Amino acid sequence: MSEDASLHADVAEILLTEDEIQAKVRALGAQIGADYAGRPLTLVSVLKGSLPFMADLMRAIELPVRIDLMEVSSYGGSATESSGLVRILKDLSASIADEDVLIVEDIIDTGLTLNYLVRYLRGKAPASLRICTLLDKPARRLVEIPVDYTGFTIPDQFVVGYGLDYGELYRNLRYVGVLKPEVYSEVAGG
Repeated sequence: MSEDASLHADVAEILLTEDEIQAKVRALGAQIGADYAGRPLTLVSVLKGSLPFMADLMRAIELPVRIDLMEVSSYGGSATESSGLVRILKDLSASIADEDVLIVEDIIDTGLTLNYLVRYLRGKAPASLRICTLLDKPARRLVEIPVDYTGFTIPDQFVVGYGLDYGELYRNLRYVGVLKPEVYSEVAGG
């Protein structure tokens, strides 16, 4: 991003508008509320990207919810791709044993990081463990991941906004947009 350019100028197209996202979040919240009716639910957000989605989703679920946060890092890959080698930078703050747990993700592409996280969390003996993702990018999937709640299935494009970043920027956009290739290839290309 050039110093004088706005974040919006780096977006080639808006893939999902703020209104489309909010309508989908409300629908997901209603479905999750119905599926877990009468049972408390623990939402686990994977920082940092899923934070806006989780904040909106938890307000759309009409159940007692507890939240917890994890931060994981995939290392060894390029700036735009995950290697699947995962380090846990921040673990859960409380036990999830015997609780219904819903992992809240911003995007699933290769599935490598989430696959690791699911195995890790299953080792903590939750009563149930399911996955909710705002965005699913199946064209890039390397590991099969059973996703229980999907907001949108998107094409294989580099997207930013609504929590998704490139170089820690663009997370604050209220929509999901396709980043112009020249923005992320400037760094990769030298």
